[in-house]
Amino acid sequence: MGSLLGGNQLFAQANLDTSPQTSSLPHFTPKVKRVIYLHMTGGPSQLELFDYKPTLQQLHNQDCPDSFLQGQRFAFIQGTPKMLGPQQSFQQYGDSGTFVSSALPHFQKHVDEVCMLKAMYTEEFNHAPAQLFLQTGSPRVGRPSMGAWLAYGLGSENDNLPAFMVLVSGGSDPDAGKNGWGSGFLPSQYQGVQCRSSGDPILYVSNPYGMSRNIRQKSIDAINELNKAEHEMVGDPEILSRVAQYEMAFKMQVSVPEVMDISREPAYIHEMYGTEPGKTSFANNCLLARRLVEQGVRFVQLYDWGWDMHGTQRSEDLGVGMTEKCQLIDRPISALLQDLEQRGLMEDTLVVWGGEFGRTPMRENRGGVTMRYQGRDHHAQAFTIWMAGGGVKKGFSHGQTDELGFFGVQDRTHIHDLQATILHLLGINHEQFTYPFQGRDYRLTDVHGSVIKDILA
Repeated sequence: MGSLLGGNQLFAQANLDTSPQTSSLPHFTPKVKRVIYLHMTGGPSQLELFDYKPTLQQLHNQDCPDSFLQGQRFAFIQGTPKMLGPQQSFQQYGDSGTFVSSALPHFQKHVDEVCMLKAMYTEEFNHAPAQLFLQTGSPRVGRPSMGAWLAYGLGSENDNLPAFMVLVSGGSDPDAGKNGWGSGFLPSQYQGVQCRSSGDPILYVSNPYGMSRNIRQKSIDAINELNKAEHEMVGDPEILSRVAQYEMAFKMQVSVPEVMDISREPAYIHEMYGTEPGKTSFANNCLLARRLVEQGVRFVQLYDWGWDMHGTQRSEDLGVGMTEKCQLIDRPISALLQDLEQRGLMEDTLVVWGGEFGRTPMRENRGGVTMRYQGRDHHAQAFTIWMAGGGVKKGFSHGQTDELGFFGVQDRTHIHDLQATILHLLGINHEQFTYPFQGRDYRLTDVHGSVIKDILA
């Protein structure tokens, strides 16, 4: 049972308490209480989804100007690639007149509810470092994830469920692995708890054959007495984390199967999301996210694998492959936004969507050879993330890229700015929310970041 929240983590300083820091947080009245973060693993192409560039279409198949290549680092592009026009059609929707791709017909109806950040940028152009940078504030392992920071600082609204839960779809974990939802140097009880939408909702949550719940309770009580005695002798805070994990795991044996059972939902909800109970899917995970935040989980992280559209195979084609991929997320995301709104949860919930970086305006020519299908390389200089819910402007677009979508030219937004803004909406001053480790105070945004005030409602 101790492996339930699993993984060896760096030990925190021995004199630190492991209880959530709820006494000093939030710093001010929060706009939202909880976050659902939809991370599209691989870097979805903003140029096929939200950042419409008609000039790029005019330059389709022409050699990329040298000025766009000099001084730039790419994951795979070599030599002189060809420019690649948008592989999806665009129209304007809603009162805001927001351009949205034809690949997202359901999302088009919600453009007046979301806030677009169109000039996002990062320093990382490979998947694992970029995912870590986005979720932990550092491209290297060992730092706490955003969800772990919030679990530590704010705790859960439900004593029977963890504050931070993770759902994965697409057939693979993200490139950064479980480090993307790890606790880093925070006590390990704050790392994300990964759930499954098929089979046992959490591995090892069920009692072993022949063991009753009453016997399990007595076993845990005995183990925790030994753990507490050991803590009194050595003072290692990870021992207290272990005690908390055993106790939470016991509570989850009752609470998790109930909240994770989407078969309890009425037929119209399954029709709205496109869910199929018993299967692993992004749709099921979106419905589970709503059920989890409804029960008081502070931070729900969804990872969906399969957005690395290089053009090396059919599934990575920006026309066919991306259309098929969007069909798996478009309806569930639309349903999630609608469901949160109709239940009165949207006003104090923040929904965030995006990848770890964007894609180049040029066609990928890996090793100087043009790919068989239409694909783009990784691009750190410009991509799109959107947010919806409490505290952010609706139907608003912040930031602008150049006419080819290569560089941000107005209101550029860094990863640390996004992190600072999410914390701000939860009532946390990102500069004051710190944890001492190895001789200095650390924070999610390191020594960077500014709240994006222009998008605040």
